[in-house]
Amino acid sequence: MPLFPSFHKFKQSFSYLTIMKKQIHTLKHLKTFRKELRENLTPAEAFLWSKLKARQFEGKRFTRQHSIENFIVDFYCASEKLIIELDGQVHFNPDAQEYDIARTARLNELGFKVIRFENRMVFDLLPSVLAGIKEHFRE
Repeated sequence: MPLFPSFHKFKQSFSYLTIMKKQIHTLKHLKTFRKELRENLTPAEAFLWSKLKARQFEGKRFTRQHSIENFIVDFYCASEKLIIELDGQVHFNPDAQEYDIARTARLNELGFKVIRFENRMVFDLLPSVLAGIKEHFRE
């Protein structure tokens, strides 16, 4: 018999809850793909990453090519539950736009805020992009 039976029950119930909680971040089957995407950032992603990495922007920790469920998002800030997506030419066709709408809706359902910027904005209007990101931080 354990010395602290109530603690033992708590520990058992906590373990059960941990097992029952659905894992949605960094799923193992996407690990190789996430790594490949991180090693092959688009020029816009690489440029924005140079401003976000290592807590350089507002002291917030961002990750790049982070997976949530089966989606891989460009940038993610866990403390803000904020996702940043950069859209290039591939996103400007009807099929891609329909997919992006459904994807954003699902991420919103999970409690995340998704903001999008066109690639060219990162290069041409970086201060506005950074202000737009900061605007979505929770106070």
